Amino acid sequence: MKKLQYTEILEVKPSIKDVKKKKRSPIYALLDNVRSLYNVGAIFRTSDAVLLKKLYLCGITAYPPRKEISKTALGAEETVPFEYRESAVEVIKELKKKGVKIVAVEIAHGSKPYFKMKYKFPVCFVLGHEVLGVADEVMELVDAAIEVPMLGRANSLNVATCYGIIVYEALKQLLASKK
Repeated sequence: MKKLQYTEILEVKPSIKDVKKKKRSPIYALLDNVRSLYNVGAIFRTSDAVLLKKLYLCGITAYPPRKEISKTALGAEETVPFEYRESAVEVIKELKKKGVKIVAVEIAHGSKPYFKMKYKFPVCFVLGHEVLGVADEVMELVDAAIEVPMLGRANSLNVATCYGIIVYEALKQLLASKK
């Protein structure tokens, strides 16, 4: 087997204009107080890959244009619909009124492993600060909490890595429901 060359991959990829026209997945994400701009960029990149409906950036979470975000987003900040909002609580209240299920990615009482949750769409995943996690006032509003099992000593994965795992599980379930 021979891998495709970079130029060959580019030939089959849609343009930014075409990506913006595509039907988006009924999946949202909300980053509340994520401090690393590189994590934000990586989350943009993964969000582009799954055609995320919208990315909300709240609290201290940085937003484009920022060179640190662009460095890891590799252009995804141009294709992913996003909005900066000061208050994650306000965004969650608005989404809930629209029937969006709110799922915190957090170790909590009653949280389930991400792969045991049956996601109801539309869904919004809430990810919090890299050390402090999802804020208490946000946790009070969520419909459920999921976690990535940690079998070793570490408490958690990097927030961008964790996001990739859970959002692809949601995409897998979404695609399976359409078959």
